[in-house]
Amino acid sequence: MPHHPTVQAAELAPSSTIVADPNLLLQAHVRQGLARPFKALSSMYFYDDEGSRLFQQIMALPEYYPTRTEFALLSRHRAAIARALRPQNPAEPFFLLELGAGDGLKTKILLRELLEEGADFTYVPVDISAAALEGLGASLQAELPTLRVEPVVADYADALGLMAARPGRKAVLFLGSNIGNFSPEERQQFLQRLARPLTADDRLLIGFDLQKDPRLIRAAYDDSQGVTAAFNYNLLHRLNREMEADFDLDYWQHYTDYNPLTGAVRSFLASTRAQTVHFAALDWSVDFRAWEMIHTENSYKFTRPGIEAAAQEAGLQVAEFFTDEQDYFADVLLRRQDA
Repeated sequence: MPHHPTVQAAELAPSSTIVADPNLLLQAHVRQGLARPFKALSSMYFYDDEGSRLFQQIMALPEYYPTRTEFALLSRHRAAIARALRPQNPAEPFFLLELGAGDGLKTKILLRELLEEGADFTYVPVDISAAALEGLGASLQAELPTLRVEPVVADYADALGLMAARPGRKAVLFLGSNIGNFSPEERQQFLQRLARPLTADDRLLIGFDLQKDPRLIRAAYDDSQGVTAAFNYNLLHRLNREMEADFDLDYWQHYTDYNPLTGAVRSFLASTRAQTVHFAALDWSVDFRAWEMIHTENSYKFTRPGIEAAAQEAGLQVAEFFTDEQDYFADVLLRRQDA
């Protein structure tokens, strides 16, 4: 599952503020994505407030193993991971920046460990959902009242720009299996962008869902309760609401497949009949053939050699490789190759 969209307002330092119109970004994306021969919309637009709520439900599903598996992994290795993220000098301050913070359930494991160790750090959660960050802020205030928090409502690209402009040591978290939502080309570009502003002292911790029983993987993205389908349909609800579109959800189906050769889970919305969808806000319409697909999401699964090769190509190297007991999931610590 993913995490990447809109920008509302963000401040990491008093002088660094993002300005962008999320409505214009969405309109441009829809025009481009639905005008292609093979129609596609980015999974980043799943995550309005309702989408974020549905994703919280997905993470609690019995079929959706990644969240609970990574939670167990972080619990198991929390002391070693905390030591790897913080400076060697315990008195040195640093920023712990998390891309796609969500509800912070897993991150709190590391936050508690760092606070117990007396680390001097500021937590910078980044998410495209203001509601998610508000909820996270409230829970952190209640559970970890001494924690310094500077939330940022932004997409990944803007957050990385702010990260580069902020002086001081940084440890960047990209947990979950969000890295799998990029195409291979996008993934390399993203890793290169992550690597570019890093100093020799900075660290990255990225979550990778590992290849395993294909039946287990497919079930995680097509659950028996239909929550994942509702998560996909919410994208059409969002376009109806924000762009005055007229998608009739009675004539759309959610479909998922998994290719164990490429490691790619792909999600689609299928038009079950020939139809024309109008976007009143754009004075524009799109024709769909019967059973034409809108590709909405990739979720790639990885091998250790593949992770090491991708890191090397991006100018990074694997410093440590943390896995759960079943080798279902890995949180991988990365640093610059010349560090």
